[in-house]
Amino acid sequence: MYRSAMFSSSRAAISSEVQSIEIGLTGRDGMIGTSIVLDSDRTPHRVFMQVSGDGYAISVSAFQRALDASLDLRKLLSRYVQAFAVQTAYTALSNALHTVEERLARWLLMSHDRQDNDEIVLTHEFMALMLGVRRPSVTIALHSLEGLGFIRSTRGLVTVRNRSDLEDFAGTAYGKPEAEYERLIEPLR
Repeated sequence: MYRSAMFSSSRAAISSEVQSIEIGLTGRDGMIGTSIVLDSDRTPHRVFMQVSGDGYAISVSAFQRALDASLDLRKLLSRYVQAFAVQTAYTALSNALHTVEERLARWLLMSHDRQDNDEIVLTHEFMALMLGVRRPSVTIALHSLEGLGFIRSTRGLVTVRNRSDLEDFAGTAYGKPEAEYERLIEPLR
């Protein structure tokens, strides 16, 4: 096992080199490589590192040996895979039903869940990639959320100012996957 600079990452489904959309967000709450827990050696998804920090990496062979050696580890990671599958399903639902502002609020809340402070270091370009929208749409949505007093947005940085109101604004776009994670593992924050 070796240490890597990983704290928060997004997984994206890719239809071509220029078209992608986020399908899930992982930080200290979980892991990348859920396909290995499911006895598959690969996934067609791409992983984007969004926030650096402390994390760990393990070779696939060592990870497979650890899974084989520990039923408790396999059970815990199977619960995580279930929680991540719920997050993925609700991401698809949100992409179909919610406005860009609601989806951005959801995404900021999910990122905030995986941080120790209220600052999220992200560019408009990256948020646009994760939401599957054009960059100007993110800029307009950020201004809208900022105007409501939920966040403060500066170049490359979003600060959550009023989390509870941001949650209320996100409405049904946020909460079900987080409740499932909490039911299966523990609270995210």
